[in-house]
Amino acid sequence: MIRPLVTLVTGGAGFIGSALVRHLVRRGDRLVVSLDALTYAGNLDSLGEVADSPRHVFVRADVADADAVRQVFAKWQPNEVYHLAAESHVDRSIDAPGEFIRTNVVGTFVMLQEAMRHYERLALEARETFRFLHVSTDEVFGSLGAEGVFTRETPYDPSSPYSASKAGSDHLARAWHRTYGLPVLVTNCSNNYGPCQFPEKLIPLMILNGLEEKPLPVYGAGTNVRDWLYVDDHVAALAVVMGRGTLGRTYLVGGGAERTNLEVVEELCALLDARLGRAGTTVTRRLITFVADRPGHDFRYAIDSGALRTELGWNPAETFESGLARTVDWYLANRAWWERVRSGAYRGERLGLRASA
Repeated sequence: MIRPLVTLVTGGAGFIGSALVRHLVRRGDRLVVSLDALTYAGNLDSLGEVADSPRHVFVRADVADADAVRQVFAKWQPNEVYHLAAESHVDRSIDAPGEFIRTNVVGTFVMLQEAMRHYERLALEARETFRFLHVSTDEVFGSLGAEGVFTRETPYDPSSPYSASKAGSDHLARAWHRTYGLPVLVTNCSNNYGPCQFPEKLIPLMILNGLEEKPLPVYGAGTNVRDWLYVDDHVAALAVVMGRGTLGRTYLVGGGAERTNLEVVEELCALLDARLGRAGTTVTRRLITFVADRPGHDFRYAIDSGALRTELGWNPAETFESGLARTVDWYLANRAWWERVRSGAYRGERLGLRASA
């Protein structure tokens, strides 16, 4: 009897994790087990499309809880693991760095330990196909100047508690491959955007504030630059890396869409004016408000994803313009989703202003 393919996705109710779960379930060739602790950014509504699918199982558990993680491995016997569970918002990491160390560093350690325990008990044939993909961020590389791009040879130089915790988790993942032989792959991605993103992040916050005619806070002069990646393009890349990537390698995933923060906000304003039928072309733009910059705010990120494109054949399907339009349309069409999110603890307030530890 051929054992069905089982995929474990940690952080499966988060923004990128839920997009990955939806993508994998649509493929129809596996059982997808999504694990999530359902902290403030975890949202079962984001899994609504697959909630009743016989090919999906949700498990509420914390990646830092070794007993719970061990039980998941023992019960479901996954063939592959996508590890996305993480605290991810830079501003929150400034206010509460301990939560980031616990989830991102300790949680990754637990996942690697339990994956290794599971791997060592597999039959030889199953070992040959087992994979552990650790999903990370370009923020581990620090800040670029006006020129250049991040490559997988770029030295780590994290600036925030968030990026430092992710840098630590990256090093752990590579160490478990080199020391213990766990079949690990690592990806580092640029800034994601798209449906189901928690509204503390730049793009959804600007959409919702613009919709409600509230101020649109832009840090500093708005000149910080990010490379933007549509979330569905990112999860498609993750599936390609899992399926065809070389063990022990790091793959960088970027959208090739550099924009200043101010350019992003201005483009969102134009889209909202057009979608909402607001008179003129700069109605929403008047809401832009420049605020004090974030402490340790990296100036620019840009990713060289050439290896992923040439070696594995991945290319983003969305341009920044098409992806941003799809994102605005999704938030306008899914008011119930974000109203439920905003009915909780987060109300769109400024985070990351803590002056001292």
